[in-house]
Amino acid sequence: PLGTAPGVAPGTAPGHAPVPARVSAPPQPAPHPVRLVVVGSSTGGPEALSRLVRGFVEPPPVPVLVVQHMPPVFTRQLAARLDRLGPATVVEAGDDEPLLPGHVYIAPGDRHLVVDARTGMLRTALSDAPPINFCRPAADVLFRSAVRAVRGEILAVVLTGMGADGRGGCAEVVDAGGTVVVQDQASSVVWGMPGAVAAAGLAHRVVPLDDIPGVLHDILVPRPAQPTGAPR
Repeated sequence: PLGTAPGVAPGTAPGHAPVPARVSAPPQPAPHPVRLVVVGSSTGGPEALSRLVRGFVEPPPVPVLVVQHMPPVFTRQLAARLDRLGPATVVEAGDDEPLLPGHVYIAPGDRHLVVDARTGMLRTALSDAPPINFCRPAADVLFRSAVRAVRGEILAVVLTGMGADGRGGCAEVVDAGGTVVVQDQASSVVWGMPGAVAAAGLAHRVVPLDDIPGVLHDILVPRPAQPTGAPR
């Protein structure tokens, strides 16, 4: 089972407006296939992403798409650095590329990254649409496009970052039947983005950063059901 997110005390999260007491976490989604993992991060995100990628014990069985708030050029450098850290292949996303298992796609600076399923295959698309939440790329743009492409067959992850980008997209993930995991306050540099998701009652799990790779593995690679009794 995915468990229930711990309570979030009222107060002010760094880098975010005062956070109200969190409403109840959403009901745990029924077990569901996952075709995409989408990740949003900002302040403190490069180090968080490094620890996430380094924590993979094997290449992820589905494509992973990442929005890190960062200017052009720096996202390409980030992808190159992350590619050296773990078993996944990490690249800066280009336009109209097939989304492949075992690959992590970093949204390029100043371009929105979108999941395009119009051809029947999942592909990348890059957009120069206006910023959302003052951000381009924006996690909300990526998350919403992923929901349009695969409905609830999605796992959304929100890491450390300032502001509330990702909250609206996580609401659509939850409504579609997907799963949302966020980094906890203690391990976040700024608990703005993950805190906003948790405060809105949209997080199925709120966990320390170093536990997130294991949580993802457990969701993406579920253990076989154990027999309930001895064979006759």
